Amino acid sequence: MVLWRRNLYILFGVQFLALAGFSIVMPFLPLYIKEIGIASGGSIEFWSGLVFSSQALAMMISAPIWGVIADRYGRKPMLVRASLGGAILLAAMGFAQSAEQLTLLRFLQGFVTGTVPAANALVAATAPKERTGEALGMIQMGVWTGIAIGPLIGGVIGDTLGFRECFWITASLLTMSGFAVIFWVHEEFEPVKKSERPKLLAGFQSLLKASGMIPLYTGAFLQSLGRTLVFPIAALFVMELMGPVPGVATVTGIALGSRAVTGSLSAIWLGKLGDRIGHGKTLFGAFIAGMICYIPQPFVTDAWQLVILQALTGLADGGILTGIGSLMNLRAPSGTQGATFGLYASVNSAGRCVAPMLAAGLAIWFGLRSVFGATAVIYAIAALLALYIKRSDEMPAI
Repeated sequence: MVLWRRNLYILFGVQFLALAGFSIVMPFLPLYIKEIGIASGGSIEFWSGLVFSSQALAMMISAPIWGVIADRYGRKPMLVRASLGGAILLAAMGFAQSAEQLTLLRFLQGFVTGTVPAANALVAATAPKERTGEALGMIQMGVWTGIAIGPLIGGVIGDTLGFRECFWITASLLTMSGFAVIFWVHEEFEPVKKSERPKLLAGFQSLLKASGMIPLYTGAFLQSLGRTLVFPIAALFVMELMGPVPGVATVTGIALGSRAVTGSLSAIWLGKLGDRIGHGKTLFGAFIAGMICYIPQPFVTDAWQLVILQALTGLADGGILTGIGSLMNLRAPSGTQGATFGLYASVNSAGRCVAPMLAAGLAIWFGLRSVFGATAVIYAIAALLALYIKRSDEMPAI
């Protein structure tokens, strides 16, 4: 078996373990904050937003730097650092005694982790260009499969054993993924001579000057903002639909997990389709589908309706993430995969940083349902941008 495909299959498993671990704790973070308490005051909605945003803010700052380091010293060490460093911090979160401590640990997590951009950079650097969509689609399938399983496990454990145990299980899964990378992933990396390395800012300037990269990074920000806007309030919205009854965490996990299941199924199929017909076309169609799926969600009256609509939204998510990543890899200068996907992770994190606070504000001022309506608007704006990207792909070279 060729090296790039062997690495691809192993990294699929690594991403599955890592993202399953991270997503175990995601559905119930607002409920965990309610359990451990808030030492300095403030609403649960505010601290839920801050807990989500703090990790994203730190990753927004650190991801481009880690990306450049990956291009200079190898992508495999960055994946090991993200996995094992995350394991230590997630284990510590299980011992948090207040929302303030949890926020600090989430902030540190953002500086240390970043398994997805590290894996994307490693795969993009080794896979043939004409197989970009297939390769990145496979990685996204691992990501979404992990995200699908994680909330279901986390919801059940949270409702039965308790929330702290979920953090310790997450730490164990991240440890397993880190050692899998150490022993089974092989990278044939030849570092660029020091005299030939571009300076940090010059490297990013060269990347952004490449054809179509700025619209792609703008689209990445919009998809991240729209995709994560509902996460901080999902458990609270399910509680509003169901009432204060047992099983809220489980149902929230099913809603987010079903979205991830369909995302994992669509990612590799739409990636292969994009390799054939053009990733600009699949990206535009996916954003339109996401907008259509979100329009009715502010009006749901039962939890099962939300589950179905979130599952349909996942089909669009798989195409959006694979399409953006594939177009970036095809347009980026050779040898800059680490910087490309590091900046991609930074832009994604910027969206995830803004989303929780925006969601908290909308929920406080206009109610929880307004968050879903705002998400539909974001997807509509992103669809217009994707139409521009699609048309620029179809323009003949001069």
